[in-house]
Amino acid sequence: MRPTYVWPLPLRLFHALLVAVTLLAFITAEEDNLLTYHAAFGVTVGTLFAFRVLWGFMDVRYSRFKDFNFSLRDLRDYMLNIFGAGREYTGHNPAASWVMAAMMAFGLLSAVSGMFAYGVAEGRGVLSFLNNSWFRDMELFEELHEITARLFMGLIFAHMGGVLTDWLLHRKTGTLGSIINGYKNVENTPVSLNWGQKLFAALWIATAITVLLYALSPGNAVTANGNVKVDYQKEHADFYDECIACHTLYPPFTLPKASWNKIMSDLENHFGDDASLDEESAESIRSYLIANAAESSTKESAFKIMQSMERHDTIAVTQTPFWKDRHNDIEENVFKHAKIKSKANCKACHSDIESGRIENENIKIPE
Repeated sequence: MRPTYVWPLPLRLFHALLVAVTLLAFITAEEDNLLTYHAAFGVTVGTLFAFRVLWGFMDVRYSRFKDFNFSLRDLRDYMLNIFGAGREYTGHNPAASWVMAAMMAFGLLSAVSGMFAYGVAEGRGVLSFLNNSWFRDMELFEELHEITARLFMGLIFAHMGGVLTDWLLHRKTGTLGSIINGYKNVENTPVSLNWGQKLFAALWIATAITVLLYALSPGNAVTANGNVKVDYQKEHADFYDECIACHTLYPPFTLPKASWNKIMSDLENHFGDDASLDEESAESIRSYLIANAAESSTKESAFKIMQSMERHDTIAVTQTPFWKDRHNDIEENVFKHAKIKSKANCKACHSDIESGRIENENIKIPE
């Protein structure tokens, strides 16, 4: 056997970029305050796979789809003879063909479902406009994204397992090394690219890198925030002046209508203080709170607060099941910090709450 050029440089660059951004996407998925980075890496994964699918229809030997082996009989024979000499495959063997095709499909589905989940649930990105009409289905989109992402990750591990198995059992073929240098030890015709394919490849890699850099830059459309800041002082001066004078200005969407009605009906005993107002001001604030309560909001936090409550008359945000669940991992001594002092002091960590937004990347817990 002699070294045969099987994987051209563009395909190897695609593979290296894909490994990097996929790893970063999965790492940032675990932290809420890294969600914008997760979205940036995710859309880059989708861009890379979109070009890879197009590449599969081009006449590039070994990496085109018509060279993939989807024969179930060949797959069976390959798996049964995996420990023996077996048939030699220059490109993808039958198992790799199935896994690679599935990876492309679920990689794209994961990226697309992520964009929908980001737009519907978070009100962010190029699909943020869907939040207004589809927000009630946000959990469906989140679950679809989680399922496709987990399947994508499972296929990645299957791919890695296949490469490792080939390296252990058929080391002379040089499959693992071919990922780096493009050469496999097989007897066949080497791959070559024409000028059109080279131009397409350059566009492919350049576009993916451009998308990544753009998605990581300030003010980009990929992670753009569709949640507009609210100037409560201008929108309702009484609500702003009376509430912010004593505590955090809680946006109306953080509690249901019944909760606000209950609070405004007993201002004489407002969490241990007398917060009585003249009748006109009290009624004006009550009407404003009820009109903009959680039931009327499309925000993820409002929707999930409503879902979590069996009774809709809890008068403290910190007593809602949703709040407790989201803050469950925070140790009690954190709330005793000199800059926090109370669980009710939301603005100590959520710098944007008094402008009607609770964005993950703006959560800063004092050290």
